[in-house]
Amino acid sequence: MKHILFKADSRGLKDIGWLQSNFTFSFSNYTNPLRNGFGLLRVFNEDYVKPANGFGIHPHTNMEIISVMLAGTMNHIDSMGYKEVVTKDCVQIMSAGSGLRHEEHNVGSDEVHFLQIWIEPKLQNITPRYQRRYFPEEKRVNQLTTIVSNEEGQSHCWINQNAKLSLGYFEKGKELNYTFNPLNKSAFIFVISGNITANEHPLDACDAIGFWETSTIVIRFNAESRIIIIETPINH
Repeated sequence: MKHILFKADSRGLKDIGWLQSNFTFSFSNYTNPLRNGFGLLRVFNEDYVKPANGFGIHPHTNMEIISVMLAGTMNHIDSMGYKEVVTKDCVQIMSAGSGLRHEEHNVGSDEVHFLQIWIEPKLQNITPRYQRRYFPEEKRVNQLTTIVSNEEGQSHCWINQNAKLSLGYFEKGKELNYTFNPLNKSAFIFVISGNITANEHPLDACDAIGFWETSTIVIRFNAESRIIIIETPINH
């Protein structure tokens, strides 16, 4: 088993007043040659957006872009014709494929807090697509819930990659055995809140850890905790 630790205080930071972004990997004004992603996970940002502010229209191509809403209300408008409002516990994904443009703004009265995740696609230049699902926290207590998968279905979002994303909300004292196929696969765990131990490695809020060359991760919840697990190929 191999691992790499990503401590909260080692992240890049961009603070421009209306936006505060914490970058686990190189992004925007943060460049670290040792932090260019983990497996096919290329971007993992924790963003805070103040009310009446947001991201103007901009393009994307050939990337799987996932937003996990942790707090607040944000809109989504794109060149495919979608106009959505996303709130806490919503997950949205764009397969940018051959190209799209979109914008998003905080349309509520409270600060928006969300995770922005980019994963390299399996197939290039596909027809762009958008999808949104809702995962209320009260329905996923003490269990992992699949929010994104390469298997199509009505209960989660579909991704153009052999990847899986899961959200967990666990009470203090609980334990989880997470298993995955170790062949060309890695697992990235981010602590949204709380305190956990993953294969004997202690992690506080906003810490992350990546594992590979193993098939099992034992997670102990030392406090009420929220986590996200991102399973991706190591390479194409």
